[in-house]
Amino acid sequence: MPPKWKRLKSNTLLAAALAAASPALAFDISTLSLSDPHLNITPRSAQERARVTAVTAPTTDFTTPESFEENPAGAASIRARDDDEAFSQHSANLSFEQELEFKLGNGLFKKIWVFSPASTQASDGLGPLYNARSCQRCHVKDGRGVVPEDPDYRSASMFLRISVPGETPPNLQAITDYIGTAPDPNYGGQLQDFSRPGLAPEYRLRVEYTQQIVTLAGGESAELRVPRYTAADLGYGPLQADAMLSPRVAPPMIGLGLLEAISAADILANADENDHNGDGISGRANLAWSPEFDQIMLGRFGHKAGMPTLHQQSAAAFSGDIGISTPLFPGPAGDCTPAQSDCLSAPHGDGDIRGTEIDQANMDLVTFYARNLAVPARRDSDTPEVLRGKELFYASGCTSCHTPKFVTQRLVDRPENSFQLIWPYSDLLLHDMGEGLADNRPEGRATGREWRTAPLWGIGLTKQVNPAATYLHDGRARTLLEAILWHGGEAKPARDRVIALSPVDRAALLRFLESL
Repeated sequence: MPPKWKRLKSNTLLAAALAAASPALAFDISTLSLSDPHLNITPRSAQERARVTAVTAPTTDFTTPESFEENPAGAASIRARDDDEAFSQHSANLSFEQELEFKLGNGLFKKIWVFSPASTQASDGLGPLYNARSCQRCHVKDGRGVVPEDPDYRSASMFLRISVPGETPPNLQAITDYIGTAPDPNYGGQLQDFSRPGLAPEYRLRVEYTQQIVTLAGGESAELRVPRYTAADLGYGPLQADAMLSPRVAPPMIGLGLLEAISAADILANADENDHNGDGISGRANLAWSPEFDQIMLGRFGHKAGMPTLHQQSAAAFSGDIGISTPLFPGPAGDCTPAQSDCLSAPHGDGDIRGTEIDQANMDLVTFYARNLAVPARRDSDTPEVLRGKELFYASGCTSCHTPKFVTQRLVDRPENSFQLIWPYSDLLLHDMGEGLADNRPEGRATGREWRTAPLWGIGLTKQVNPAATYLHDGRARTLLEAILWHGGEAKPARDRVIALSPVDRAALLRFLESL
């Protein structure tokens, strides 16, 4: 059997292996695996590479916690709070000056934007069409968004992405399996359910559920919600006949800078597109164009890993979610389309001293804030039930996608994210999750059945931060067990093992997840 891809230590071997596995990645593998243009890196020595390989090897001892496991973000970890501010703290290893920078970024993250023209010019430019008036309205308390329970409620943290089949852009045509899409001619790239006075909102999101019962071993059962999404009350004509819709709930914000600091080589080392090792898991890297660095980069962020950097992710959210222009996405009308002439001609906040509605200095503050929202420390990691649950998590095959640990790169200008042993429980790769979770809308290399492995750190504090929060990309799962039971495709064997567990063991597995 071929060796596990994650065990390849040589960058030369890594490049050759990935080229053989996927010609689509071979076009620029040196850029993807040997450099990260968004990071100022000091390369690891051979001795350090050996240390990293040893410390990130999967454990086989479940009688006691691993060294440093209690601190999932390394030196950036913070003490776990028992209130709803657990996800809103800065990394523990920030300097005093960086704490001030973090607090300024926090203010911008919470800022309530207003329509133009306004007397408060530093805060105007909202919309004209938008999903929320601030970042915090989507990422509630820096955690997950909220699924609307009332069919007539307009959500500030859930929306429908929309696209139609299209051509692959010229700058991405070297990726042979890139799936070309285009914005809907009437509605753009996502549907906005709020608007400035005098303009119609684009739609109202309607979510309806039917119930599905799953029988579990030991006489137990679980009830799943099967969602149906409707773009109701369309304000700008019908959707295109071939429009593809995908529901999205805002994900938690913790630990993002550490995910960005993982080397592309370490992420790609877990890719096994053609399942050469025969374990049924075929993690694939998404690729995205970076206007910031003018090149193709590894996708890391978003439910389908469609964004390469936190700065680009943040700027795109300002544009699409709030309608605020940034230096990276300078259009003042956000996601408005040429078909929405009144939206395009509405007042906007560009043209004053800021240049764009949020300038680069303030974007840098928001990005710094997003990079340094701290991951809380583990709880009860040494209790017998949690240790048993951890053993079952490994034995069930969950770690095939939810990779427990990485060591971040040595970063010259980001010491707070530098050379940390972290435990995100994600490989940041795409996996086929089956028809039950399919949105049938591609994004880059991600097919309509593929999703990025969601990081699990902090997941046990989700309900503490926001009691209304739910799980998965569209919030259909009300509990962690429901989230597991929705796993299909590559994850179906692991799900079936969880179904077959005794009630006591299944409870231990869930208790382990709650300790993260």
